[in-house]
Amino acid sequence: MKSTKILLTTAVLATSMTMTMAKEKVILDTDMVELFDDGLAMIMLANSDKVDLLGVTTVSGNTWSREGTAYAIRQLEVIDRMDIPVVEGIRYPLRASRHEGIQLEQQMFGIGPSNYLGSLGYDERSTGEPKAWDAFYQKIYLEPSKMKPIERDAVDFIIDTIHKNPNEVTIAAIGPCTNIAMAIRKDPDIIPLVKRIIYMGGAFEVPGNTSPAAEFNWWFDPEAAKMCVRAPFKEQIIVGLDVTDKVFVTKDRYEKMKALPRLYPALKDMFLTSWYERKFKDPKATSYVWDLLVSAIIIDPSIITESKNQWIDVNTEYTQDYGRSLAYTIQGPLGAQVAKVVHTINEDKFWDLTFDLIQQPIVKK
Repeated sequence: MKSTKILLTTAVLATSMTMTMAKEKVILDTDMVELFDDGLAMIMLANSDKVDLLGVTTVSGNTWSREGTAYAIRQLEVIDRMDIPVVEGIRYPLRASRHEGIQLEQQMFGIGPSNYLGSLGYDERSTGEPKAWDAFYQKIYLEPSKMKPIERDAVDFIIDTIHKNPNEVTIAAIGPCTNIAMAIRKDPDIIPLVKRIIYMGGAFEVPGNTSPAAEFNWWFDPEAAKMCVRAPFKEQIIVGLDVTDKVFVTKDRYEKMKALPRLYPALKDMFLTSWYERKFKDPKATSYVWDLLVSAIIIDPSIITESKNQWIDVNTEYTQDYGRSLAYTIQGPLGAQVAKVVHTINEDKFWDLTFDLIQQPIVKK
């Protein structure tokens, strides 16, 4: 009897330890750039011992998806995580030929404080969207890549990965929602199998940035954002401008990043040749961190200090409110789902986590 109790206790402890040590399985869906913000957000997830980064899917937004694929590959090479698959995703938002009329759209609907259009600001015929990710990589880095994206569609990768890991996958949606929207349209059965989805998107109690009404990621593809937030996922967390507008990189923090003792040498080189190096010549300069907050919340949800559970929707009427994110406290419109909208975080914990995870991990002996 006594030995049975010991065995049962041991089994319970072993199960408890396994559950405690289980890593958060994550798909990072991103409009990738170097460093701030998507690049460092990816590096944080890749370096965290609490995360199993199952793959990186790229989507057009900040950059064309082909450019984003090259940036993702380069930064994974820098941190020696070439085991993490990269998958090229969708090139255009769901509204057909929107990029061709974007200047007229701005004239009709107005321009936000950032006037940032990402790849929608490029006319395909005049700017030369890269014909292939590898040609862009070689043009930027002057050498061939060491790794390659996997030869499949990002939408199918998302679907298959969720089916292989039911109720275990967190989707980090830090770009426009086009890939995810197409995945749930193609296979709605994945919706109840997703553990949770965390967005960097929306602006609820603050103005938009790209337009007066809308935050960039959801402005880029409002139809996709609406499809996603209306899907009955088990848990949705939204990291919008309501919180990202409160967290800044200052010159002091930027200089601290470059001086971190375990910073990857090639990553430091990226800092030194980046737009941020020029920006922070001004001692009063600041910049937002946006997507890094999503990675930090996945790794340590306790950094959230204030949030609201609200019904969420996205306006897709082609008017001045196109892309506006909507939050309802009492009851949302038919089809709207409840999500946690983050409003404040513990900044000290956030920066400690960020400084630690953008460096080379400490090798445990």
